[in-house]
Amino acid sequence: MAFFLSFSAILIIVIDQAIGFYVRKNIYDNIHAVPHRPYALVLGTSRYFSDNSINLFYYNRLLAAQELIKNNKVDYLLLSGDNRTRQYNEPRNMFYDLRKLGINSEFMYLDFAGFRTLDSVIRAKSVFHANAITIVSQRFHCERALFIAQYYNIDAVCYAAEYPEGHYGVRFREFFARLYMLWDLLTEKGPYFLGEPEPLPPPIMPEE
Repeated sequence: MAFFLSFSAILIIVIDQAIGFYVRKNIYDNIHAVPHRPYALVLGTSRYFSDNSINLFYYNRLLAAQELIKNNKVDYLLLSGDNRTRQYNEPRNMFYDLRKLGINSEFMYLDFAGFRTLDSVIRAKSVFHANAITIVSQRFHCERALFIAQYYNIDAVCYAAEYPEGHYGVRFREFFARLYMLWDLLTEKGPYFLGEPEPLPPPIMPEE
């Protein structure tokens, strides 16, 4: 039993590290090094933790999205997240908070069916026709999103938002999120909802 547990733990860590290594060249921490893409896919999360404390994962993603717009690294923001109830609406929250950060609403589009990372990434191309994207999230989440993008031949890079200090449990859960992702890919599980195409506007700036 101990051998099995040890082997399983080692296998999970190897898979986790292999995914990160595979996509490492497409992740950027420096805003000036980020190549231009027409569209940024901002992956949603909740504004607050369950204890009502501020979720800095959320706010740091918005600051990263703001940086991309202000530095002309993207033309439009696609805000993708969960919209499970009228009271819980990640894309709408991001929209309102980005407006407070000075982002004009004409540069933002909302995807209300980004229930999972896989849904957000696939829908960006299949529904919104965003063929070249910059994903916005923390590095650990970027790695999983980019792995999905590469699996589906989606042209994507990622601008990594700052990871808040502490919150080690979030990174621990990512080990299992990656296993779940691999299962989804192997079983060809698609988004919960696709729907009719909603193409985003054409690029404003020429691609590099």
